[in-house]
Amino acid sequence: MLDRFKQFWQGVMLAPFVNLFVRLGISPDVVTLVGTLGVSFGALFFFPRGMVWEGVLFITAFVFSDLIDGAMARKTGRKDDFGAFLDSTLDRVADGALFGGLALYFAWQAESRLYLVLCLVILLMGAVTSYARAKADHLGYDAKVGIAERPDRLVGMLVPAFFADVLNLPILLEVALWALAIAATVTVVQRIWVVRRQALERAASQA
Repeated sequence: MLDRFKQFWQGVMLAPFVNLFVRLGISPDVVTLVGTLGVSFGALFFFPRGMVWEGVLFITAFVFSDLIDGAMARKTGRKDDFGAFLDSTLDRVADGALFGGLALYFAWQAESRLYLVLCLVILLMGAVTSYARAKADHLGYDAKVGIAERPDRLVGMLVPAFFADVLNLPILLEVALWALAIAATVTVVQRIWVVRRQALERAASQA
């Protein structure tokens, strides 16, 4: 859903960083790695300590690396596929750190088993969402559908978490987690359904 804003961010807001990093000779892979390390550290250091809004600000400083590295690769005319592989793989690490760190927050600070479980549900369904698309691509199907892709999950968690902590309104984060858990589960079902339909159409055309 939020992918439609990707071109705007890459073309307008983040272009100066892209140009600077390219001039400095920084590899897109380095940007990918640093971004993942920054997001992971922010989530696992701040969230379990109850420093939620501080963690969100720290994470936000690194989360845009996911847009910068791709733009850098295109600008430098990179041909190989390793960058895409690395980016996708490290995205799973960052997602694990984000929702794992939030789960630790609910385990150690807020002491809520319910919302700890919801964090784990979102983490699991997010991983399955990504796997379903990758497996579908491998089999020659298109599974890029769903109401809660990775950008939606990130924004849907980080923004409510920030305001819930700053305004001392934990219900904002709690509602967001329920919505994300449901949306992520629906997204998995959507991708299974779409691939099933394509598989049946392929089988019918080959009969």
